[in-house]
Amino acid sequence: MAILYEKRERVAIITLNRPQAMNAIDPETHWELDATFRAFRDDPALWVAILTGAGEKAFSAGADLLKLIPQSFAEARGRPDQQSGLGGITRGLEIWKPIIAAINGHCLAGGLELALACDLRLAASHATFGLTEVRWGLMPGAGGTQRLPRAIPLAKAMEMILLAEPIDAQEAHRLGLVNRVVPLSELMPTALQWAQILCERGPLAVRAAKEAVLRGLELPLAEGLRLEAFLSGTLRGTEDAQEGPRAFVEKRRPIFKGR
Repeated sequence: MAILYEKRERVAIITLNRPQAMNAIDPETHWELDATFRAFRDDPALWVAILTGAGEKAFSAGADLLKLIPQSFAEARGRPDQQSGLGGITRGLEIWKPIIAAINGHCLAGGLELALACDLRLAASHATFGLTEVRWGLMPGAGGTQRLPRAIPLAKAMEMILLAEPIDAQEAHRLGLVNRVVPLSELMPTALQWAQILCERGPLAVRAAKEAVLRGLELPLAEGLRLEAFLSGTLRGTEDAQEGPRAFVEKRRPIFKGR
């Protein structure tokens, strides 16, 4: 299978499973990943996802230049505005549940675009990051030109996109591209620890906060504040919003149910 999908209580672990090809995204992997993310989105029992790659060399080297690129060009000919997002999450698939990228090696081109579409990014110390498409006469087409300049300073984003030179994990952390760098042996344990922390937070509040941040980036401040007020107001009538303050007063850990 091109994608491995494991459920651990409320956490979904999604693994790109083509280690022999640096976990590059071929058509099968693209569609399986899209379907897997939709299944995660629609499963009320799952609150957090972790996206990673099989093996120790690569998170993903991006789109498979021998398989996915020719097919996508053929499908998109004459209708360039109708291309689907790589693996689902890079364009056109809204998931307000949090997604953690556990980056276990090379994270290049479409691989970096997948990671950029996640909310939290952990990197193994040997990981590398780059948008290398222009080397091959292509350009980042799965969100890279839009998300990278929103994640790091514009000058550095332009350097990474136009020069197409990778950076190491330490530089990625310095720029704010990743949240934390850890030894490879600690990567998944740390990702699972973060997932567990997220599962202890109010799930409806986490999703509303994520939605407010991401949708707000596209809005003027005044409209963003109205969106925040609306989403905050919708939470007040939920059971979780009553449970949280009650648990605080009673000096106990809240028991959230996602409703």
